[in-house]
Amino acid sequence: MFENIEWIFFDMGSTLVDEHLVYEHIFRDIAELTNLEYQYIYEEALKFYKQNKKGDIELGIKYNLPKRKWHIEDEVLYENVPQCLKILSEKYKIGVIANQPLGTEIRLEKWGILQYIDLVIASAEEGVSKPNLKIFEIALQRAKCEADKAVMVGDRIDNDIVPAKKMGMHTIWIKQGFGCYWSISGEDEKADFVVGEIIELCDCL
Repeated sequence: MFENIEWIFFDMGSTLVDEHLVYEHIFRDIAELTNLEYQYIYEEALKFYKQNKKGDIELGIKYNLPKRKWHIEDEVLYENVPQCLKILSEKYKIGVIANQPLGTEIRLEKWGILQYIDLVIASAEEGVSKPNLKIFEIALQRAKCEADKAVMVGDRIDNDIVPAKKMGMHTIWIKQGFGCYWSISGEDEKADFVVGEIIELCDCL
């Protein structure tokens, strides 16, 4: 699909890490605080995601609630992540560019996949978050990789695809999590390739 690729960079949330239990926890909390049914809250959140907005954040604004706690203990890897990373790491260098709290490498090691990853660039440690291009610049500099020899894989059009394209990287949109509802509105938001789950990368890279 791409020629002369040296590095593949991954986002974490809803790309390597399945966050659906975290969001269920958040929506249950909001339902309890508002005395509304969980299904109603979920459907409201979904409407926001389909408008290219973060549903959990928008619900907090709508109901004047403090930011909900992110239950990191509810995070799990998508089933095929270890297998896919093992296969890809035999052909490419693997990196992570992610908006994450402190301790990203520790979590990756706990999940047993740090062994396949050559570079971890996380927002908490770097002091800069996606979609700021600086975090992509840091990753490419440390990888000693030119942008056109790197691929960015992520679920978020705004955080992953758009800035990576601006950097000159190749892009793959993985339609997992709520990011799958993003409505593409311009050429700058179109990824080079689209997959439905991570294991598909092993057939196209």
